[in-house]
Amino acid sequence: MKFSKTPSFGKFFACWFLLFLLAGCQSMAPAPGAADAARVDHLLTLIDQRLAVAPMVAKAKWNSGGAVNDPPREQLILDAVVAQAKGLDPVFARRFFQAQFDASKAMQLGLHAQWRRQGQGRFDDAPDLGRDVRPVLDRLTPELIAELEKIEPMLAQPGMAAYIAMRSKILVRGDLDGEPRRVALQGWLKD
Repeated sequence: MKFSKTPSFGKFFACWFLLFLLAGCQSMAPAPGAADAARVDHLLTLIDQRLAVAPMVAKAKWNSGGAVNDPPREQLILDAVVAQAKGLDPVFARRFFQAQFDASKAMQLGLHAQWRRQGQGRFDDAPDLGRDVRPVLDRLTPELIAELEKIEPMLAQPGMAAYIAMRSKILVRGDLDGEPRRVALQGWLKD
């Protein structure tokens, strides 16, 4: 049997693979410039620093028996943060900070569930919310606002949401199977 007049399966597959690669390259959005990428990385690092506080809050609430969800207090804090964010669209600022609150609560709830399964008792090293935790959050909030003011206009750039999602996997903690990271990015990224 001669198959010389028909292309081999290998050549056929190679041609289709090449076309697939070329099509994929054409649909890829451009990466942000170095300055924009540095700003995104800084924002994601700040988000990670804020999430790093969640285990401290979880320990304090575990020991006190306090609820992770406290809607009235959360609303007061959210209103104050949005008022501080004068250079941002208030709806955008609210969505962003609500996502950060929700990510922190996701981590706290996950840790509490884990500790219940493990039969965890009281922690000896639990921080004091007022003395140890709030000062950290009070320092991070204005930094997040300042970085958001720089980044908000960039969010509409083609590929920016994908870039942020990709970089977040490197710069934002993936605790509890990445759930807090996913929650921290929800609702404020423009598609």
